[in-house]
Amino acid sequence: MPTDIREIRGLPIWLLREYLEGAGGEATGDERVSGQGWTARLTQIEDYRIGSLSVGQVRLEIEADEQALADLLARLEPKLLRAGG
Repeated sequence: MPTDIREIRGLPIWLLREYLEGAGGEATGDERVSGQGWTARLTQIEDYRIGSLSVGQVRLEIEADEQALADLLARLEPKLLRAGG
């Protein structure tokens, strides 16, 4: 089963969990969300630092069959794109 691993910056873990639930998943704990053909694990990791700037990070690991992964990412990626302001 393919695994997709990403480090997401600037997005709190609770909001990423909500995005996964909105994509058809059900939380099975604070760190796991499962949907049709996929399971995601969320892990808070050390902040990303540039000089004195610090940004929170979450590690997202998705295990899924190929079609379920493609479908999930198609629903999730637009929410993960952030524009500066």
